[in-house]
Amino acid sequence: MSGPAGLPPSVRRSIEARAFLVQGSWNYRVMQGTGMAFALIPLLRHLGLEGEELDRALERHADHFNAHPYLTSVALGALARLEVDGAEPQMVRRFRAAIRGPLGALGDRLIWAAWLPVTAVIGLLLHWSGRAGLWAVAAFVVLYNAVHLTLRFTGFRVGFESGTGVGARLRALDASHWIERIAVGLLVLVGGVVGLLIRDEAVGGMDPLWTGGATLAFLTGLLGGVRLWRPTAVLTLGLVATLTLLGLRAG
Repeated sequence: MSGPAGLPPSVRRSIEARAFLVQGSWNYRVMQGTGMAFALIPLLRHLGLEGEELDRALERHADHFNAHPYLTSVALGALARLEVDGAEPQMVRRFRAAIRGPLGALGDRLIWAAWLPVTAVIGLLLHWSGRAGLWAVAAFVVLYNAVHLTLRFTGFRVGFESGTGVGARLRALDASHWIERIAVGLLVLVGGVVGLLIRDEAVGGMDPLWTGGATLAFLTGLLGGVRLWRPTAVLTLGLVATLTLLGLRAG
């Protein structure tokens, strides 16, 4: 069975495996550059490059590069396509410089600012709702890595099939829409965690008044969205502080 556009599966798998180590030689001069060159060695050898020709190819791929580590496989796929198509070295360098910024920004927004907090809060929500700690940890690990590994193992194929058109391919996926959806989900989950903490620490159990208040707060956040985050944050902090003081006095 052949890989993307006839690329041998063994070469593709080798590049994908090496992509996990792309930050293993991270440094301030070229950042991920050395790791990118290391990941592409199987392809360059498959193309028959050796000696000085191989050295020159490694030199251009070891130049400065910095993107989100989970999306470097997209860049590796597109760069592999350029090498297979025999693109000029200067074009390869320009493409590397052009794609690193967008992949870094997209990965930071999608993973660090959206998916990682969501999966972490899901784990906390499970823990504070009475689930065993092991289940909370397992949920976090499984959910987080489901997206993480999907990005890594589909990224190379997307990059290789798209080549220099990978930017348009990524824009067509409308990642901003999904990032916004995840961000809204995060706000809802954080509200759930705060509700559980207030219930457990302040009132010691479920109460109709608190249940109604929590439901109202949930619906307000769901309908108002991020526009209400400031007043909601102030109100929540004030409520938690008040309940804490009352609890200390009662103690």
